[in-house]
Amino acid sequence: MLTYARNFLALKLGQRTLDPRLAIYYITEQCNLNCSYCEDFGARRNHEFTNPSFDNAKKILNIIRDGVPNLWITGGEPLLSPHIKDLLTYARQDLKFKSLSMISNGTLLSKHLDLLPLLDRLIISLDAVQPTALDAVSVPTSQSERLLETIRIVATRQKADKFKLILNAVITPETLPYMESLIEFCTEHEILLSFSPQAVNNWTRYELLISPEYKAFAERLLTLKKQGAPILGSTTYLKMLFEQTPYICYPTIIPRIKPDGWLIYPCLPMEKEGGEVGGRPINLLDVTSWQEAWDAAIARYGEAPSSCTSCFQQCYAEPSLIQAHPLEWVVESIRNGVDLGTYAPG
Repeated sequence: MLTYARNFLALKLGQRTLDPRLAIYYITEQCNLNCSYCEDFGARRNHEFTNPSFDNAKKILNIIRDGVPNLWITGGEPLLSPHIKDLLTYARQDLKFKSLSMISNGTLLSKHLDLLPLLDRLIISLDAVQPTALDAVSVPTSQSERLLETIRIVATRQKADKFKLILNAVITPETLPYMESLIEFCTEHEILLSFSPQAVNNWTRYELLISPEYKAFAERLLTLKKQGAPILGSTTYLKMLFEQTPYICYPTIIPRIKPDGWLIYPCLPMEKEGGEVGGRPINLLDVTSWQEAWDAAIARYGEAPSSCTSCFQQCYAEPSLIQAHPLEWVVESIRNGVDLGTYAPG
């Protein structure tokens, strides 16, 4: 809460480089699926990546905790990390992050149910509940039924293990017809559900932009949310899904760190673009504090840009929008018990 308030005051003073509220650590870049919409990872590319040693990963987490209160573990598929349980235990019990989240495709989760008590939020990527629809974009039919059964089991353990289960669905032209049944599934099993439109080079896929069905569904989400459906997302973000209106992005709220410790600054899209707008300015294994790394990043690439064209990826859009709307931040935090300023799937 203090960081949110400090950042809001900074906005009022005209500043753009805001303090981090959540660090995203790619614990591994290896994956066991080949999702059609994923531009960065996939089992077909696993030979390109190596995992950090346990000691190096611990040091990276130490530096992150020195300056960032909340941690989001991602991949690749984080459950492929050979040290996943030990690192989550270290983050929870030793470093005491204020909140600890992990996003997974869920296909390996049945073998890792002992991780649930270590988490505050478990996010599972699920784009439909129909095996044929999943097979078209992400999960092979041979795994989909087991995945759905695992999700049902995990949902029943939320209260006992004191975590929130959230499904995040990527809306593609192929999965769009199945979104209503996914909402029904989440309602039945008391699971929160968020949505990310498929991005191509950081922009919403063109076939969705020109689709009347996509616009109608995005508008319907607002209605369903008002009616009490378990939809996770601010009203401002949900409106942006179909209006595609530019917004002011504050990427430094959600810094990302690669498995080997390289800090991405100011954001992943600009790091990919390269040149003088962004990149990997410093490795956390080479510093003794988060502030040292942050100062080095700003010295190399400058303050956060003020002329971003606003990519429409949920992981940047939602935290930026909610940072600028404090009343909505409070309402959403009370409604679902989730701080949307630290919710960044993708």
